Amino acid sequence: MPFLVVLVVAVVVVVLVMRAAAAPGRPGGGARRPRGTRPRPQGPTRPLAPDDDPEFLRELERRARRDDGSPA
Repeated sequence: MPFLVVLVVAVVVVVLVMRAAAAPGRPGGGARRPRGTRPRPQGPTRPLAPDDDPEFLRELERRARRDDGSPA
C-alpha cells in the first residue's frame, strides 16, 4: 500500500513539472527549439520532386513529342 501512494505522488509530481515547463508566458517555459538547430532562412525554394520541377516537365514533354514523331 505505501508503494502505491509513493507511485501516485511521483506520477502527479512528474505531470505537474511537465505542465509547468510547457506553460507559455513563463520565463523558461513554452515551446523551445532543440539546441544546435537554427531556423531555416526563407529564401527561394527548389522543387522537392522531379514532377514539381517545370524544367523537368518541359524536357519530358519535349522527349515524348520527339519519340511520338509528332512535330516539335
